[in-house]
Amino acid sequence: MLTRKASEIKASEITDKTLYLARRQFLRTASTTALAVATAGVAPGLLTSGVAAQTGGNVLEARKSLYSTEEALTPYKDVTHYNNFYELSTDKYAPAQLAKTLRATPWSVVVEGEIAKPAVYHLEDVLRPHTLEERIYRLRCVEGWSMVIPWIGVPLGEVIKRFEPTSKAKYVAFTTLYDPEQLPGQRRAVLTWPYVEGLRMDEAMHPLTILAVGLYGEVLPNQNGAPLRLVVPWKYGFKSVKSIVKIRFVEEQPVTTWMATAPQEYGFYSNVNPDVPHPRWSQAHERRIGEFAKRPTLPFNGYADQVAHLYAGMDLQKYF
Repeated sequence: MLTRKASEIKASEITDKTLYLARRQFLRTASTTALAVATAGVAPGLLTSGVAAQTGGNVLEARKSLYSTEEALTPYKDVTHYNNFYELSTDKYAPAQLAKTLRATPWSVVVEGEIAKPAVYHLEDVLRPHTLEERIYRLRCVEGWSMVIPWIGVPLGEVIKRFEPTSKAKYVAFTTLYDPEQLPGQRRAVLTWPYVEGLRMDEAMHPLTILAVGLYGEVLPNQNGAPLRLVVPWKYGFKSVKSIVKIRFVEEQPVTTWMATAPQEYGFYSNVNPDVPHPRWSQAHERRIGEFAKRPTLPFNGYADQVAHLYAGMDLQKYF
């Protein structure tokens, strides 16, 4: 169950599930054009109009990462049809249908704040020149369910370095698209829009943190946060803000959407911690989607070996 340290994992051991092998076989037969993009100096599978497949479909080529877990993958249908995406709907099954209104390309991201290179970046320029990586991460939701997803993305820390943060940049705030026409859930005041999330700078720079642009070898489906979302595997899923349009580097801790909505229930750090119950339910166990039996929740979602040192000396009951 525990994720091993990167140095202990062999690349050949990462995934051996029949469903996923079949998908990878398909990707290999469709990769010729995507590889041509790489030879042009662009991350594999990227077009100048945004993240899309050069093959004309939705295929992304990515190298496997040693940070992956070996756990069984959650079925693709569940990953793409059971979604928390309040900008579309509070119902978990509705986003897959409602997401068709989202126009994920072209896409730009405003990068601003305490950095040397503020600008409005096209999506492909945010990611260039990084190679896409496939990382099989657990996703744990605060409601008590979890998934194992083969994300495709780039390390956020490598992207941040290019913006040259100043010494005043202590936190990174992320803002999602606000457009009720495209995101009908924003027509209801269930949260304060736009959705804002944040990380401490060392969390953002940690090699486990990625900006994801795909999953299961494909461009991110709209309902999964297309075209750009955050993935922080040791935190609850709501920290992984979707459809990012702004990245802001700030000196003071940002007030995130769920903190503003229910501060007694959702703290800034939001680390997976079985010893800190939600006021309305326990966090001690979780149910993996596709499984009946529950399993114990692991501290930091099973990534304690990699990230616990970030919180040394902190009261994790207070800083939840």
